Amino acid sequence: MSKFFLFAMAVSALAADKDYNGRWNLTVQNEARGRAWWLEVNEAGSKKINGRFVGAPGGQLDAIPQISIDHKELHWSFERAGKKLSYVATIQKGRLVGTQSIDGKPATTFSGDRAPEIRDRDDDRWKPTEPIELFNGKDLSGWQATFPGRSVEWSVTADGITKNAPKASDIRTAETFWNFELHAEYRYQKGSNSGIGLRGRYEVQIEDTAGLPIDGHSAGGIYSRIPPKEQAARPAGEWQTLDVRLVGRIVTVKLNGKITVDHQVIEGPTAMCFDPNEAMPGPIAVQGDHGVVEFRKLTITPLSR
Repeated sequence: MSKFFLFAMAVSALAADKDYNGRWNLTVQNEARGRAWWLEVNEAGSKKINGRFVGAPGGQLDAIPQISIDHKELHWSFERAGKKLSYVATIQKGRLVGTQSIDGKPATTFSGDRAPEIRDRDDDRWKPTEPIELFNGKDLSGWQATFPGRSVEWSVTADGITKNAPKASDIRTAETFWNFELHAEYRYQKGSNSGIGLRGRYEVQIEDTAGLPIDGHSAGGIYSRIPPKEQAARPAGEWQTLDVRLVGRIVTVKLNGKITVDHQVIEGPTAMCFDPNEAMPGPIAVQGDHGVVEFRKLTITPLSR
């Protein structure tokens, strides 16, 4: 075998390794809560390969501690709570296809596509249309559970407040939306936690974080991706207001009248994501699997040109 042929093979392998670079939106088979995953790979084809992951072992955005390419297969893994979660994937006809194992035992399979480029920009050309009340104050018409096999474990009180049962399924609108403004009024119990999923992909955090140091889980931020600029949450038991504007990937959040996220770019889905098709309109979702949260208003105003 000639040196030139060996060199050509090496160059070809490096080129194939570089195909893994980029961001991938992943659909997971038999995921208990119907959630999607997100993967980012950088510098594949070099010794500096690195990546980030949203999915298992937790809901947050994690830097991948162990990642490599071996015989054209992408491998990454985490160790959490005494267990090893291992992933292996290949590119097949432009799609990423792979498996997850826990302590060496196959757990699930996944597949997905490259994250799309979204070119919409938040400028003066986007104008509000007619507002739509997502919670009608009477029943849960227009809503469905996001967790597979679960019912809508939410109810509406006599005074028109929509609330979840403890550990209820997240819920989503049957209708889908693209660019919009969203207004919410809610309150929660001490220590509670919820969130609103924009297009079923990006979670605006709702949590009892009043008076706490700011981090990626603080109220008014994009969960685990964009921390809020300031701690604007009110104490538990008080009504709070949340206003969100989403155009393309650009998001602005105002919590209790204070701007917490100002025209920031959302890089990709968060843990609440169940609809990974980022280039398409998606539903509004509300998290119900943590503490009890009450909504007296949830209004969306689609934007158009």
